Amino acid sequence: MTTPAVHYQIKFDQASSHYFDVSLTTQANGPVTVTLPAWLPGSYMIRDFARNIVTLEAHSGDMPLELIQLDKQSWQTEMVSGTVTFNYRVYAWDLSVRAAHLDLQHGFFNPSSLCLQVVGSEELAHGLAIIASDYAKANNWRVATGLMPSQVDTAGFGDYLAKNYDELLDHPFEMGTFSEDSFQTHGVNHRMIYTGAQQGALARISADVEKVCAAQIEMFQDEPPFDQYLFMTMVVGNGYGGLEHRNSTALMTSRKALITNASDPQTADYRDFLGLCSHEYFHSWNVKRIKPAEFTPYQLSQESYTRQLWAYEGITSYYDELMLCRSGVITQTDYLNMLAVTLSRVSRGQGRLKQTVTDSSFNAWSKFYKQDENAPNGIVSYYTKGAEIALCLDLLLRKHSNHQVSLDDVMRMLWQRHGKPEIGTEEDTVQRYATELLLPHCPEANALLAVFFHVALDSTDELPTIELLQWAGVGYQLRPSYGPDDKGGKAPSQRLGNHLGARISAGDGGAKLAVLFEGEAAEQAGLAAGDIIVAIGGTRVNAGNCQAVLNEFATGEQVSVHAFRHEQLFETRLTLTQSAPCLVELALADPNLAEPWLSRPGA
Repeated sequence: MTTPAVHYQIKFDQASSHYFDVSLTTQANGPVTVTLPAWLPGSYMIRDFARNIVTLEAHSGDMPLELIQLDKQSWQTEMVSGTVTFNYRVYAWDLSVRAAHLDLQHGFFNPSSLCLQVVGSEELAHGLAIIASDYAKANNWRVATGLMPSQVDTAGFGDYLAKNYDELLDHPFEMGTFSEDSFQTHGVNHRMIYTGAQQGALARISADVEKVCAAQIEMFQDEPPFDQYLFMTMVVGNGYGGLEHRNSTALMTSRKALITNASDPQTADYRDFLGLCSHEYFHSWNVKRIKPAEFTPYQLSQESYTRQLWAYEGITSYYDELMLCRSGVITQTDYLNMLAVTLSRVSRGQGRLKQTVTDSSFNAWSKFYKQDENAPNGIVSYYTKGAEIALCLDLLLRKHSNHQVSLDDVMRMLWQRHGKPEIGTEEDTVQRYATELLLPHCPEANALLAVFFHVALDSTDELPTIELLQWAGVGYQLRPSYGPDDKGGKAPSQRLGNHLGARISAGDGGAKLAVLFEGEAAEQAGLAAGDIIVAIGGTRVNAGNCQAVLNEFATGEQVSVHAFRHEQLFETRLTLTQSAPCLVELALADPNLAEPWLSRPGA
């Protein structure tokens, strides 16, 4: 067993108060500096995890050491020789995939929120021991993580070993009484654990996820980049999210998203959950190993800027749902509906006309991850716009090579030239490889792709999405919105009603305006985000009946709106209009043309 140069002991006897108690031990010959990351890979926002450190002390043997705080997340001891131990307590009450959460139901943590970095020892072996509390033993808690165990009991409590600090940070831990299922594909065991009350048909879910994982591994035409994989899912009443790691992913989903009977038909929520699993799994290649040069290595003490997130999150967002289709888990029709929702998220907001996707990537720290009520009007998502760019690039390569070259080939080239040798990509890497692959099939490849990438990355001009989908046998049309809950895709079978031009949520006694779309009815009436509408045309409204009340009036009519702003009641006039075409609907027009794109290669 390798003796780690840095060792953490983690206890959670105070789970009901949401406290992890950590003891860090290392050897020193001089002052020791420790620091906690300000962010974690995959989530591009400064989170200041150190703010959750409640107490911190250091000692050498029986002698306490003076600690000097250097900045918001770093401390340094006095001169010391020999063993140094830091004892500290961390408050863990962030129910998300990004930080740490602890109570009497479960414990979860990313080491980036618990494990102080010993400056200068980052490349040395790190050990981590989790000590079961009496409560955990009495209630049969178990531990799940992708980190290599060195000496653990049957429940998983005990010692784990990482080659270095970076490897330690990339392995979240889940503790509790979780449900579990597993499957194997391409020689790799995959575990799926679920924390929280749920009645999911776990074998059915695993069977579907297995097909998706197999399709992704086969796409890269190489051995999987891990020897085990763990899906850890927190099941909550209402939530959604995921964070990728090198051989695991932390997911959050709502109970309604887990299909509860092996024979039940798929729901849209279930397909979204499968898409989430697919998205984070694809990241095992695209961003965990193929990554921007700016992230090699990660600098977790401050923002790390890159213009390439469109390629890492956008391309992944394209493949996540495409892989559901290629693997046969969903139908082509369902895939096109999911794709239409993605395209609608781009088309619905005016932000696409104001911000390029590379600027969106660069400003993720201050804009995308800190969205306010004006976000759809001011920014574009590098996830959704990046996915549309990936779609267009894939179809463009296929069109001009008669399906001899596709985005699959670009990804395989990125894997062989960057992922496996761990060489970061530059801003023009995807562009260069796409051109290199297409050139033998298309003499005009240089000019063709230069124009495309200029439009896609450096401008806010419209992409050639419509014509490329038509070439691939898919019909595209923009249609009106049928209400605040309409996300795009196939139009609902109901009468097109009046259009508020806003997203709403439940408010205190009414319908709260969460987002107003620029130039549309609510904004033109002088309403603002945060207003709580309590009556329309004299009829009381809330989030549940707001659209129905709007539909009671004739289009073109002016109606009174009573609303509260900052707890002050006011009245305005709303001119009722129908939505302009703003959402995307796709339909399979020619299955033969679509087949090479939507089917599994070699199937």
